[in-house]
Amino acid sequence: MNARRDRFYVTTPIYYVNDVPHIGHAYTTILADVLSRYHRLLGVPTHFLTGSDEHGQKVYDAAAAAGISPQEQTDRTVVRFQDLWKRIDISHDDFLRTTEPRHTAVVQEILQDLFDRDEIYAGDYEGWYSVSEERFYTEKELVDGKSPEGKPVEKIVEKNYFFRMSKYQEWLIDHIEKHPEFIQPATRRNETLGYLKKPLGDLCISRPKQRLPWGVELPFDDGYVCYVWFDALVNYISAVGYRRDDAQFEKWWPADYHLVGKDILTTHTVYWPTMLRAMGLAMPKTVFAHGWWLVSGAKISKSDGNAVDPMDIIDLYGVDALRYYLMAEMTLGQDSTFTIDEDGQPISFIKRYNSDLANDLGNMVSRVVTMIQRNFDSVVPAPGELTDDDRELERAALAAVDGMVEHLGEMTLDRGLSSVLEAVRAGNRYFDRTKPWGLVKSGDTERLGTVLYTAAECLRIVSGLLFPVMPTKMAELRTALGLGDAAANPSFEQLGQLGTLTAGSKLPTSQALFPRIELKKAKKTKEPKKAKPKAPAKPVELAPGVIDVHQFFETKLRVAKVVEAVPVPKADRLLQLQVDLGDERRQIVAGIAEHYSAEEMVGKLVVVVSNLMPAKIRGLESNGMLLAAKADGVVKVVTVDGEVPPGSEVG
Repeated sequence: MNARRDRFYVTTPIYYVNDVPHIGHAYTTILADVLSRYHRLLGVPTHFLTGSDEHGQKVYDAAAAAGISPQEQTDRTVVRFQDLWKRIDISHDDFLRTTEPRHTAVVQEILQDLFDRDEIYAGDYEGWYSVSEERFYTEKELVDGKSPEGKPVEKIVEKNYFFRMSKYQEWLIDHIEKHPEFIQPATRRNETLGYLKKPLGDLCISRPKQRLPWGVELPFDDGYVCYVWFDALVNYISAVGYRRDDAQFEKWWPADYHLVGKDILTTHTVYWPTMLRAMGLAMPKTVFAHGWWLVSGAKISKSDGNAVDPMDIIDLYGVDALRYYLMAEMTLGQDSTFTIDEDGQPISFIKRYNSDLANDLGNMVSRVVTMIQRNFDSVVPAPGELTDDDRELERAALAAVDGMVEHLGEMTLDRGLSSVLEAVRAGNRYFDRTKPWGLVKSGDTERLGTVLYTAAECLRIVSGLLFPVMPTKMAELRTALGLGDAAANPSFEQLGQLGTLTAGSKLPTSQALFPRIELKKAKKTKEPKKAKPKAPAKPVELAPGVIDVHQFFETKLRVAKVVEAVPVPKADRLLQLQVDLGDERRQIVAGIAEHYSAEEMVGKLVVVVSNLMPAKIRGLESNGMLLAAKADGVVKVVTVDGEVPPGSEVG
């Protein structure tokens, strides 16, 4: 990351006010919050925008059903997001509602200006409209008579107003190709370029009031309101002073990151840049489309009945644990699975919590603080002369600082957090090597003080690095180390300075930071006994290199479809693959990048070993292994001929 950045402006999508917030909404907003907090640690002026999208058919229909005005409906429902953001400790600088005059007035001025310059024109519209998505589709975009998202559509023929989006198609292709950082990750950039290979039509930007009266009225025709996307996207500039405060607008625009889910990629990488081009404004630096949170292989969705309520997780396990899980579990740009068992336990969450927070971080904190309390009357001891073991732990802590800065710049936050947890694990190994309990027994108080000070200093650095992710818990940790509340939000410069923990500080009484979560035992179900394979009547002498058939079938081979593939940064031989196994999705890290590009792998039906223990490769979890053949230095992945359903057994 460039620590000399002069400012940082990050946005979330504005969430549809009628929705009930779920893990997907919380994830994007926490991601923006974490990025903002890290930039503040770097001393960078930061502006973090979020908000609510309050116009549209569903709001109007819900208000009519409740017998209230659409504005009253939005006032009642927007608090669901505002309250949740407070609960999950979101530090946004602005929350914009699209019904606010500061926004609607700017939308109308933009519309009038574009109409006056013939960028908007009247025409007859005939097409398909999805009420649930508030979006028009052409005939060729429909899939089996429904929207690409599988939602019902209805045929509409009416006069409307159109934005001349098609005139910017070649310009947009050129901009994307010249600025690879504009759309990230690379798979989403390729997806947008693929979309732009087809002729780009003009964008319908209105609806007649007789069909929908709730929206921003077109300034040049009071019989129409603005189409929701043309209204909603403008929030990114209306919130920072466009057409109202030139100094503020010049300070913050263009945005550094528009964070979006991959389901709204086209609106942000096609509609929005062409609108900005027509307005004569600079492009945002990056539109970053993250993956989906999946439950049982399906996207989390209220309408599908599988939405995970973040409030449930918070009530049971705490805000900071949820924030950490969401940041550590998902590789930015890829899908991630939120696993819930038949008893409703969030298994994937609990496993990571126990592993990273309870067993690793919580264990180290308990070891250090308890031994200082028992052996130094709760006073931080002064260090003596350092040994190689001590300096090795210091290097591990400083490497975590460098690693986090590097991974922030590469938008690989999960790997940045892995580097911090590696410093924690180094601290636990340090304890095992130096054996402070043995020093207590032998009476070597000076060496004991050095060991405990060095370990506490490592925790000071770790607490600062994890502060943007877990602000409350890390403030508690820093207080437990005798640093006080004033030091709860350190800078990266402070984190990189060793020896700043004050010897002689009194440690307050503290509670366990991350108590372990005990999983409920799964209910036992009787399974039919499997017939055991009959053993050979006599022992069979096998030739060298030959195995018994039963040994072979201990390896489970299954067909998997590669749905996403990206190169692993700074690893020339590795590709990070997302594969569909029919009943689940998995991530596999494969050493095939010298023989296949990421684009070549997408869509292939490959054979994988599906019953291997998960492994960590370059900090990435790999759940399985691809089969491949090698001859004369050339590697060929084993594939399946024809259309075979993912998950099919190979044998």
